[in-house]
Amino acid sequence: MNIVNDEIKFEEENSCRLFANRPRHVGFISTRLAGTDGVSLETSKWAHFFEKEGFTCFYFAGECDCAPERSYIVDEAHFKHPDIREIHQNCFRLEKRSDNISRKIHELRLRLKKHLYNFIRQFKIDVLVAENCLTIPLNIPLGIAIAELISETAIPTIAHHHDFFWERQAFMRNAVWEYLNMAFPPHLPQIQHVVINSSANNQLSLRTGISPTIIPNVMDFDNPPEPIDDYACDVRKALGVEDDQLLILQPTRVVKRKRIELAIELINRLGKKAKLVISHASGDEGYGYECRVREYADMLGVDTIFVSDIINEKRGFTESGKKIYTLNDIYPHADLVTYPSDFEGFGNAFLEAIYFRKPIMVNAYSIYSMDIRPKGFSVIEINGYITDESTKHVKKVLEDEKLRKKMVDHNYKIAKTCYSYSVLHKKLKNLLTECIQCDY
Repeated sequence: MNIVNDEIKFEEENSCRLFANRPRHVGFISTRLAGTDGVSLETSKWAHFFEKEGFTCFYFAGECDCAPERSYIVDEAHFKHPDIREIHQNCFRLEKRSDNISRKIHELRLRLKKHLYNFIRQFKIDVLVAENCLTIPLNIPLGIAIAELISETAIPTIAHHHDFFWERQAFMRNAVWEYLNMAFPPHLPQIQHVVINSSANNQLSLRTGISPTIIPNVMDFDNPPEPIDDYACDVRKALGVEDDQLLILQPTRVVKRKRIELAIELINRLGKKAKLVISHASGDEGYGYECRVREYADMLGVDTIFVSDIINEKRGFTESGKKIYTLNDIYPHADLVTYPSDFEGFGNAFLEAIYFRKPIMVNAYSIYSMDIRPKGFSVIEINGYITDESTKHVKKVLEDEKLRKKMVDHNYKIAKTCYSYSVLHKKLKNLLTECIQCDY
């Protein structure tokens, strides 16, 4: 391994090319670019913009479901890799770290940086887009490696930040402050920083002096969803929802901050025949909260099902022969979407409900209150708990078809103006002009 020679060779090969002509190759970097998590979904939307502008997109990650011929997969880039997990477990909730962990961090940093140089050289990358890997320190060696690479090569970079470490209490007690200050995020002149909400904008500026650009999450509101097709017409039957039963959709993972017990309480208060459908699994945060949700649903007599086994990013069949649906197959069948989260970086499920023209019950989490509510959306809003008033509001919306249609059409119109692909394209085009110093 000769990192110094790699750096010199890279600069010689690319110093003229980077700015001589319009760049054509974009390299996305993340720990994982697969599935239906927010980072992966927004990456695909950004890639759509770059492809539309004539670029070719390539991907570097620990897990990737993009085209194999455009992907560069390194196991150690994933936050689930055993060595990365060991580092994480030994660096957070402690005041000091061992010399052995420090050594491991730097060994992995060098290994990952070697792969990053190879990725750039192999695919002739002109611009990097770092997707949350310079934001939240799930993979410390990768973040340091990327920061050093940018500093050593001066390659134009856009850092797309979804959730910062200071937004999560679990990261505030740690033994890696120097690495967090160095790389999460790095303050380098080659990087254009993007955040997804105004709170992150304020905090990043206050904490680091960085002035980011706000680009919210978006959906393709210029093109409404297709009608229900033959494949998805049997969703209600597959979920065991009876003809006289409401399908209430909780389109989130089962984690504590999603406050799913509020959706259960709402259904209990409604006094209507209904089934709560929870779309995603518990994920990386354990199953304690899922047990709590199951117990609470049983206690209140609310028919609740967990269907992550038959919902995926692609249609197909399980090993037992059950049909696998996408979340987009489920939304059209929902009577109501519940979104009672305490905290969200933005709120993709909110936009999804608006896109599929479904009424939504939303808890007034901070980003919703600051960035989304002022746009004028018509929703069933709660403030931390279910009340008689909010329950009556839900009943009225469910029972009054004209009111419901007026509400969802109004919301779609606002979202098309504020959160469509055209908004993303305009903002990214301006950002890219600054990033690569060429005239668009």
